[in-house]
Amino acid sequence: MQHPRDIARSSLPSLRVPTAEDGSAIWELVRSCKPLDENSMYCNLLQCDHFADTCVVAELDGENVGWVSAYVLPNEPDTLFVWQVAVSDKARGMGLGGLMLQTILKRDVCEDVTRMQTTITGDNDASWALFRKFARRMGRGLDVQPYYTQSLHFNKRHKTENLVTIKVAEEMAQAA
Repeated sequence: MQHPRDIARSSLPSLRVPTAEDGSAIWELVRSCKPLDENSMYCNLLQCDHFADTCVVAELDGENVGWVSAYVLPNEPDTLFVWQVAVSDKARGMGLGGLMLQTILKRDVCEDVTRMQTTITGDNDASWALFRKFARRMGRGLDVQPYYTQSLHFNKRHKTENLVTIKVAEEMAQAA
C-alpha cells in the first residue's frame, strides 16, 4: 500500500469504458490480483465487449491497473450486480475500487439502479473492506446473506458466496 504522500505525488488513474481489445490485459490483471477467481480470457473479452457500459478500466501510465465488471440484472433492472473488482498493487491505497464503482453508477445505463449487489466469500478481506467503505460513504450498511453455498451450489469445491446488497438510489440521485 502506498503512503498518502506518495499518492499525492503520483498521477491518478484515468477511468474509461473498456473495449474488446482490453480483454487479454484485463485477464492478466485479474490473474495478478489474488484471491480473485480467474475467468477465461474469453470471458473477460466478452465482459469488455458485451457489458462495456457497466464495466470500467482504470489506466495509469498506459497500463491497466483497475477493473470492475458488472451488469444490470436482466430480470431486475434496478440492480447492478458487481461481478469482480481488481486493483493492481501499483494502484492500491488510492480509493480506486470505490471510485470505479461510483463511475459505473453515474452512467446513463444505471439511471434506474436503486441497489448494488455482489457476492463475497467470508475470507476475502479486501472485498469486505471495499464494500463496507463504499456503503459507509453512501450512509448505508450492508445487507448480507448466504447465496451460493459451498455444499448446495459448489459441491464443496468453493467457499460460500455471500450476497451483499447496498441501497444506492438516493445517493446517486443527489450526485447527478
